[in-house]
Amino acid sequence: MSGKKFNDALKTFDRDFMYAPKEAVTHAKNTATAKFDESIDIVVRLGVDPRKADQMVRGTVALPAGTGKDVRIAVFAAGEAADAAREAGADFVGADDLFEQVEGGMMDFDLVIAAPDMMPLVGRLGRSLGPRGLMPNPKTGTVTPDVGKAVEEFKGGKVEYRTDRYANVQVPIGKASFEESALQQNFWAVIDELNRAKPASAKGRYIKKVTASATMGPGVRVDISRLKPDPD
Repeated sequence: MSGKKFNDALKTFDRDFMYAPKEAVTHAKNTATAKFDESIDIVVRLGVDPRKADQMVRGTVALPAGTGKDVRIAVFAAGEAADAAREAGADFVGADDLFEQVEGGMMDFDLVIAAPDMMPLVGRLGRSLGPRGLMPNPKTGTVTPDVGKAVEEFKGGKVEYRTDRYANVQVPIGKASFEESALQQNFWAVIDELNRAKPASAKGRYIKKVTASATMGPGVRVDISRLKPDPD
């Protein structure tokens, strides 16, 4: 977004005001004026210390209204598992042949799923997949014997989330072209999932800050007192 468009977007809401979730998502949607269908994201600051293993918040959430994005999936599997992945719509499926492609620099995918017996092979791609956050992990359902089901779920709107070094979690909740009700459904699905994933060792306020924004737009602050109460 150009400087003029960004500044024009800032005029449509009060950047210092804490909006109710519904209003914040609406404002974020309305700032999406780029020529492409911008993503609407939320960033949640959590009251955890991600340097501690027992406070790393990571997992997946199924967005009821989907993501609006065609997720390109690479699956490391062989035999019947590979057949199931192909039938489910995986974009790339293979074992040694797929390994050679990725090692050679092919990265035309957004997600990697692996059958458990493929992890020794996939592990050798750590330098390529790790920095991009693409290494499969059992905690996110991307290492699984049922790769076909995993492909179906991620194609259908399941997304990964994890805290970064600053305890922020960024999750897409759809596209600017979505109806507001669909964005709302996805917003609450993410909040509910993060509350469910609250580490037992986390002390004090858990959800500390929430911001909604379009890909090229400014952040709209959410009044966290209007969120559903944290579970006990």
